[in-house]
Amino acid sequence: MTRTLDQLVFNNSFSQLPASFYTSVIPQALSEPHLVSFNPKVCQLLEFSHEEVTTQRFAQIFSGNQVHPRFSPLAMKYTGHQFGQYNPDLGDGRGVLLGEVVTSTGAKWDLHLKGSGLTPYSRQGDGRAVLRSSIREYLASAAMAGLGIATTHALAIIGSTTPVYREQVEQGATLIRVAESHVRFGHFEYLFYTQQHGDLKQLADYIIEHHFSDLSSHSTPYAAMYQRIVELTATLIADWQSVGFAHGVMNTDNMSILGLTFDYGPYGFLDNYNPHYICNHSDYSGRYAFNQQPSIALWNLAALGYALSPLIESDTANAVLDTFEPLLQTAYSKKMRAKLGLITDSDQDGYLFKNLFNCLTALQLDYTLFFRTLSSIPATDIASSADRLFAVASDNTSLKADDTSTESVRNKKENQNNEYRAQLATWLNEYQQRVSFELIDSEIKGGNKHSDQARQHLMLASNPKFILRNYLAQLAIQEAEQGDYSRIESLMEVLASPFDEHPKHQSMAKLPPEWGKTLTISCSS
Repeated sequence: MTRTLDQLVFNNSFSQLPASFYTSVIPQALSEPHLVSFNPKVCQLLEFSHEEVTTQRFAQIFSGNQVHPRFSPLAMKYTGHQFGQYNPDLGDGRGVLLGEVVTSTGAKWDLHLKGSGLTPYSRQGDGRAVLRSSIREYLASAAMAGLGIATTHALAIIGSTTPVYREQVEQGATLIRVAESHVRFGHFEYLFYTQQHGDLKQLADYIIEHHFSDLSSHSTPYAAMYQRIVELTATLIADWQSVGFAHGVMNTDNMSILGLTFDYGPYGFLDNYNPHYICNHSDYSGRYAFNQQPSIALWNLAALGYALSPLIESDTANAVLDTFEPLLQTAYSKKMRAKLGLITDSDQDGYLFKNLFNCLTALQLDYTLFFRTLSSIPATDIASSADRLFAVASDNTSLKADDTSTESVRNKKENQNNEYRAQLATWLNEYQQRVSFELIDSEIKGGNKHSDQARQHLMLASNPKFILRNYLAQLAIQEAEQGDYSRIESLMEVLASPFDEHPKHQSMAKLPPEWGKTLTISCSS
């Protein structure tokens, strides 16, 4: 079933909440709007006609030049902790919730226009988004969906000739974001810190009714809601860590109550494995570094639990919060075992994972290419595959001594490289033994249910060939700013199914160029 915009069913339930939750606003128009790209998979989610997306009317409506009569545009009010500091002045400063589409199956989807102009919460901003940041979020949401990670979606990008002033003059754009909900941890913080406890309860009831309806008859529904948010967040962080994704700005106002990857800004996927990777060059302290994401998620959940204190007793909230780390560890271990083709749990797996990460860090191997290459190596060849893995997942530049170095420095570097290679060979031998033991054990217990072919199949389905590297997004942005959107479409094709081979797009799976590893990304959009 597909429907036109006029045929879509809108509920607009958030606009029926108290006036303190939002401010009604009208989007501000962009000049000469045009479609840059649309995602057909998101059209399917909405049961929305592909053909209508390409019409000029669509561009006019979703650039703010027209307001559809079924929309109820509003800017949400929320607050949050930014880099650990509470900020009471937050809200939708450059976006509006247009309305909520209800599909034939009863699924509910927010339509949110990002870059729609000034709102009461814009502070010193202009309420605009630029083409650059719109492309980054559009591609990132598609990439995460393709990886099977919970995320907001993006229906389309609308470009324009409206100038927007950042570090330089850029092209204004709007992004049509689609999500089951745009409610954040910061919504609850706003109502708590302004002592609107009656509205806090009403928001919790709203979330339970619309998103956690199975909890409505629970004896302690608010504690159960908090538990559900903890569980969803633990799964999300495990997924991020397993694919090497760094969000960059894990403020509480960027944390979804549905465990969605939310508000893409200076994100990045790991190239060379670096647990201390900081993707946001504005994060001077490294608060949101890749390896800090689990602890920051816990911090944010604690902040949410405090905001829910009028509804949940402190001992109960603390008990719920204490489940986060075990949930995260269980989910992450399951992901890592799948990446290594292991189906049984072993007490030694923690050491296996730790030793692997030590090798990846020391050799500065590409995280994605290492696992993808390992996925196609037969069990009998694992121990002897160090050179193959190193050839594919390393550009060698990080391991070479500078040409101007003294001979002693070069010799020291070479000895260190040999030590690291030996370390990898040792790990590969340990891994081969672990795989062999599992294959033999499986054959004894279940008639070879877990064959080596099945192991490789599991690994290929768990280790993507394609990720959205920063340099690929940057190339797409540079070409789009010149009116060429073809690279966006190519990226959307591979990101939709990143575990497939895509023979036409092999170059997108290669090691990034050196300049691509040093791109700096900020919150500026």
